[in-house]
Amino acid sequence: MTLAQLLLLNFALAAYLTGLIWTVQLVHYPGFAQVAPEKFPAFHRQHSTRISWVVMAPMVLELGLAAWLAWQAPELGAARWWQLGLVLLVWASTFFITVPFHNRLGHGYDYVAIDGLVRTNWPRTLAWTARAGLLGWLLWRML
Repeated sequence: MTLAQLLLLNFALAAYLTGLIWTVQLVHYPGFAQVAPEKFPAFHRQHSTRISWVVMAPMVLELGLAAWLAWQAPELGAARWWQLGLVLLVWASTFFITVPFHNRLGHGYDYVAIDGLVRTNWPRTLAWTARAGLLGWLLWRML
C-alpha cells in the first residue's frame, strides 16, 4: 500500500468517526435526558448494542491504521505521532471516562450521569475533529 493510500484510509475513517461523534455529542447523548426513566434501561441496552456495531469496528481499524501510518511514514515528521496520539487519547477517554458513565446508566436513568457523559465526551469529539483536520491537511499537502 502506498503512503497516499494509507493516508487516505486513515482520513476516511477519521472523517467517518468525526461525523459520528459530532452527531452523538450534539444530538444523541443530550437526547438521553428526554427518555422516560421507566423506559431508560431498555433504551440504554438497545443503544449500547446498536452503537457498538457502528463504532467499535471502525475504532479498532482506525487504531491499527494510525499505528501503521506512524510506523511507516517518517516523511510526515511529528504529524505521524500526533495523529496516533489523538487516537490514543480517544481510546483512553472512551474506556476510562465514557464507558464508566455508560455502565452507570446501564442501571437506570441518572440525569447526573447523562450530563457527565455529555460534558466529558468533548475530549473525544475534539480529538477526532483534530485528527480528521490533521490528516486532511497532510493528504492535501501530499496531493
